[in-house]
Amino acid sequence: MPPKRTRRKSPMQSALNAGERLKRTKLTDSRVYSAWGWVGTEVSDASQITKQHRLATYGLSESSLHSLCPNRYAIAKTPTQEQGSQNGDGKVAAGELEDDVIVISDDETPTCSSKTCRTNPYCLNYLGQEKWEDEAKAREAFIRAASLGETPRKYSRKPDHPVGLKNLGATCYANAYLQVWFQDLPFRSGVYRCHLPEDEQFNLEASPIFQLQVTFAAMQEGNKSAFNPVKLVESLRLRTTEQQDAQEFSKLFMAHLDTEFQKQADPSLKTLISHQFQGSQTYVTTCQACQYRSERSSDFLEIEVTIKNNSTLEERLAALLESEVLSGDNQYLCPRCEALQDAERHVELSTLPPVLHFSLLRFVYDFSTMERKKKLGSRKRRRKGDSQGKNMYQLRGILVHKGASAYHGHYEAQVFDVQTQTWYQFNDETVTKIDSLGGKTLNGTKTGSKTNKKANAAQTSPPATSEKSSSDRPIYISSKDAYMLVYSRVNDARDEVPAAADGQAVSRPRKSGVSLPKLPSRAATTVTTLNESHAAVCKAYEDKKQQTLIQFDELRQRIMRIVKSWNVTYRGQDCVVASRQGLESWVSRHLRAPPASEPKAGSAITQDDQRYESRVAWSKQPLEPNQDDGIVAMSQVLCEHGRLDPSKAGDMKLITQAAHQRIAVEDACRLVPALHPSDVCADCVATLFDEKLYQIEHPRLVDQFDKVPALGEDEPGYWISKPWLKDWRLSRPKMHVTSQVDPPPDGPDFGQDVKCEHGGLSANVTARRRISSEACLLLQRIFPGWKPLPTDAELCPVCEALVHISKEDKREFRRQAEEEKARLKHMHDNALNGNTALLENVPCAIVPAQFIRAWRQWLLRPAEVPRPDRLDNSLFICEHGLLALDPNVNSDMDTSAVIVKRTDWATIEELYSGGPLIAVENTGSRIEHELPVCGPCRLKRRSTFEVTEITIRILAAGTPTPSPESYSEELTTGRVAETARPSTLLTYGSRKTPVLRQSSRIRRVKEKAKRRRVTITSAMTVKDLKLLLQEELAISVIVQRLFLRGQELLDTSATLTSLGILSNDLVDLQEQIEDVNLLSDSDNEQTEPRRKARPEGPGFGGTLLSGLSSSHLKSQPITQPEDSSTKSCPACTFANEMDSATCTVCDTPIESGVGL
Repeated sequence: MPPKRTRRKSPMQSALNAGERLKRTKLTDSRVYSAWGWVGTEVSDASQITKQHRLATYGLSESSLHSLCPNRYAIAKTPTQEQGSQNGDGKVAAGELEDDVIVISDDETPTCSSKTCRTNPYCLNYLGQEKWEDEAKAREAFIRAASLGETPRKYSRKPDHPVGLKNLGATCYANAYLQVWFQDLPFRSGVYRCHLPEDEQFNLEASPIFQLQVTFAAMQEGNKSAFNPVKLVESLRLRTTEQQDAQEFSKLFMAHLDTEFQKQADPSLKTLISHQFQGSQTYVTTCQACQYRSERSSDFLEIEVTIKNNSTLEERLAALLESEVLSGDNQYLCPRCEALQDAERHVELSTLPPVLHFSLLRFVYDFSTMERKKKLGSRKRRRKGDSQGKNMYQLRGILVHKGASAYHGHYEAQVFDVQTQTWYQFNDETVTKIDSLGGKTLNGTKTGSKTNKKANAAQTSPPATSEKSSSDRPIYISSKDAYMLVYSRVNDARDEVPAAADGQAVSRPRKSGVSLPKLPSRAATTVTTLNESHAAVCKAYEDKKQQTLIQFDELRQRIMRIVKSWNVTYRGQDCVVASRQGLESWVSRHLRAPPASEPKAGSAITQDDQRYESRVAWSKQPLEPNQDDGIVAMSQVLCEHGRLDPSKAGDMKLITQAAHQRIAVEDACRLVPALHPSDVCADCVATLFDEKLYQIEHPRLVDQFDKVPALGEDEPGYWISKPWLKDWRLSRPKMHVTSQVDPPPDGPDFGQDVKCEHGGLSANVTARRRISSEACLLLQRIFPGWKPLPTDAELCPVCEALVHISKEDKREFRRQAEEEKARLKHMHDNALNGNTALLENVPCAIVPAQFIRAWRQWLLRPAEVPRPDRLDNSLFICEHGLLALDPNVNSDMDTSAVIVKRTDWATIEELYSGGPLIAVENTGSRIEHELPVCGPCRLKRRSTFEVTEITIRILAAGTPTPSPESYSEELTTGRVAETARPSTLLTYGSRKTPVLRQSSRIRRVKEKAKRRRVTITSAMTVKDLKLLLQEELAISVIVQRLFLRGQELLDTSATLTSLGILSNDLVDLQEQIEDVNLLSDSDNEQTEPRRKARPEGPGFGGTLLSGLSSSHLKSQPITQPEDSSTKSCPACTFANEMDSATCTVCDTPIESGVGL
């Protein structure tokens, strides 16, 4: 079957489409479209280049096709006029259709766009003027560039809105309790009524009572949305980076306040804590035999109740008060019966305080793991509680602990505001109104706004069984995070918290009519000062903003006036050449924001505080516009000669001389240097001309060469380098260097392919090929100095003789290598393995390890690798004639020296020159040596290095932590078992080595740690080493602990040499295993083996709450411990490494460099 014929392609369309505009410039010579179209046509030598040719390379000649685009910002925008018909009267000829007309235009104008005009030097329309054209966007950018930043009114307090408290790192537990106590008006009033000494010796600023007065006063009368209680925290000496237990803080702080209140003269203050928060309970034991009743009373500040899942507060309170039967081994010794009797024991609540605290025991001690854990069982609590039928209590506050771990987490508070009669969520400085304490109503529908869903930590649900109507049914709120419940006694109906039947609090704030306590004078003065300072900052911001806006209006008008009149309107006009990047920089220089400064890490002040404090300092400075040095460089279009670079012609723009002068005068900015079209660089144009001409001429010459007929088998010709010819025939040869001629075929890199070092024909026939005489003449015209060898030239006789001799030498080298290997078999098999166990009680000598390595490499390839010439032991002898290394220290001998038999040393002396002899002997426990060790020279030898290797010993799990007491130098004889194994290096003519016998004594000393050799430099730091180990060993930096001679390397910024790390030193690496059970939500017993108990922190030890008296405040300065190597998580307050992007515990993103 004949093959199918291919379909003939349709001819290319030569005519125009209907309605297409004829562009007659395309029909002209194509060289007008190219800046280099004159190369090879009008000009064939650099000396023929004229000024017009140079201007054409920049697109600045009079015949350039670059259009003079009109200034789109100087032309008023009008509707586009409809185009008239082609025949002038709007009608077409008879028999023609309107689409059949071909438009021929003599005044066609190229379309102006940012893409097509990017390289047009006459178009100035797309340099950023649009940023100034839109006044609103320009104003916003200018204000941003003026560093006005956010308005300080952002931090102002909303009317009738509670004040939040700043978290200083991990002080959320204190903030939560302060919010609860602040809403207790009798307690707040008592704090205000405390009288403090007014003598000069009393340190008022260091008094916790005064700082508590200031804190409450700022929360009551302050005009900022959040108050920073840093001075209160400092007065209590609390560690801001440590998470503490909120319940423990409450007890200790109340005890401290009670002690201070006892010093007051007012009797009501002396009993304020006990009257407001303290109740009494009685432990009653009743003998079942004689009904004898034994009672023991005690006071309490809070009632502790245990947690059981899905239980109500009433049920757990009833479980606390229910009777316990004492029987069996736990019988009661009745004083009346004078014998052990069965009895009942229960607790009675004797008196209840006005403010009742219920502590939910969420944190329990797990004896299986010897750790504290958090119980996540849900607890239902009532909005109203009735105790003994006569005390009505209403829920006023809920303390919430968020997080699954007992060691980390975040405390928040939900508190009822007595002034506005509204519930609020207090998350440190963030205060949110709560529409409902629960997320669901009784019928299951959702309530609350979207903004409060995350803030609501509780959920409302009906009781399990109830026969009451919905209006009388008690309201329950369920939560898995509630930590403390605060109830307040209701005296009458007016004190009750208004609530709907579904548990929703009244969402509209209303005044309760309560009278707020009066502020103490000194605290009021402090708050007034803070309020005035904040008001002054707000006013200064507004004044500066107004000045900035006035400056913006003037500047915008000035910039727009210049950019509307800076275009060149005709070719040859007096103008200045500027770079596109420089003009863009000038247009937007007033709209660029200055670089932001990074906050210091490790500070207890939050980021908002830093911004606010910088705003205070900024408000005191005079207004200055965003100015740079007033110079915009045009270096983007300059060549190495300081003139216009033709290769950067696409980045050049022309502006009028008048506009250049207005920029310098009106805007105080100089565009330097001021270059004109006449400042073209003749040298650069000539260089590029040669390259352009080469790109035209070279393919033509290659084409001529390829057309020369190939050389026949018997025809005479010439030899040429095959790599050179292959490269030269490329359209862009790799050998070609810009502005340089190509190397000839016998150049330095290709001459050896044809000629040998003796000037004769090379014996390597694969690197050369034959060409004909005609081809040779063509190449000689291009490279006149090339003198090729004819194809009938004889091979170099010297090279032929060397080839014959080389074969004989190789056989001799192999024979010599086999002989030496047989004579030094023990050294070959064991020298580099460190196996000194087989050399016990045998005279030995020290040999450089580098000599052994070079010798073994020669044994592998004796014909290719040079044989070692001599053995030099002088590097082991110091200037004092003593040993510069210790043969008993493994790090000294590891890579620099080896031990061989004395008989092998004698053979080496016979075969090689060198010395001197360093005699040693292995006694089993140590290596004896005749020459003593020079300590200073040994240390100098190991500490002087630029690049060296060290050994990282990775300690196995369960290995004791290294310490200076347990550290000892690793002896050379101590690693025998690890290295005592047969050689695995295969050499020329080697056979399998039988397995060496190892004694039980050797096996007992084998260590379990892994080792890894790493290369370090003298400039590396501990952090660099940890990053290297993370890459090499896949062990995260955060779990690495490095030890040098038993001392942990804690300073990550210290260099390794400053810490005393020596060449071939040993560093121990211990991997910290993280306890994954810390975040477990399960309450089930763990089946895994018991882990080591987590060490408890110091708690409140060392703080004022631990028992320090106020008298210590005069002699001891208040210091705030800071840890600059960590930063706290804003969610769970865990102390993370400074380079952590997210929290290790909760994966919350952490802002770089900010300690929250």
